[in-house]
Formats: sequence, C-alpha cells, structure tokens
Amino acid sequence: MKLINTTNSHARLVQSQLESTDASLVETYSAGNTDVIFTQAPRHYEILIANKHRAIREQEIEKIREFFLKRKVDTKEIDAAGIKTIYADKLIEISIPIK
Repeated sequence: MKLINTTNSHARLVQSQLESTDASLVETYSAGNTDVIFTQAPRHYEILIANKHRAIREQEIEKIREFFLKRKVDTKEIDAAGIKTIYADKLIEISIPIK
C-alpha cells in the first residue's frame, strides 16, 4: 500500500478543519479508494481512514497506523496505552493521545 499526499487537492477541507477545530496540522492522503486524514492537535493526533466502496481491512489499518507512527507522530510524547481505534462500517478513527 502506497499513501500519496493529496493535501493540496483538499485545500477547502484542510482550511475548514484548521479554522473550526484545535488542529495545528491537517494532511490528506490517498491509497486508491481509501482516503486518510491526519490531524495533529496540541493534545492528540487523529488518523481518519475512509473508503466509500468497501469495509477497511485490518491489514490496511495496521499499515496506515505504522506509516504515521514512524513518519508523523513523535512517539516519545504519546501515551501508547491510550491509543483508541473506533470502527464504523467504512470509516476508522485512530486517536493517539499526547502525554
């Protein structure tokens, strides 16, 4: 699975999130039909994974989670035990709290 940064194509979404939430960084990524929104806020990180056509596989969730934990998240500052994953039909939210 290859994630492609598509933030420039979603400028309106990014601007809206920055204006209406406590987020300091919002980036969007695409892996084919799967879209990912990564958000960094002062007290947490959020990874939102969506696919309009099918359920998201557990393998995909793990690969995406690892991608962001290695590249975007400062693992020294997070509460690893507090990471929560919320499952919906075609939507997954991973919340990573900061200590």
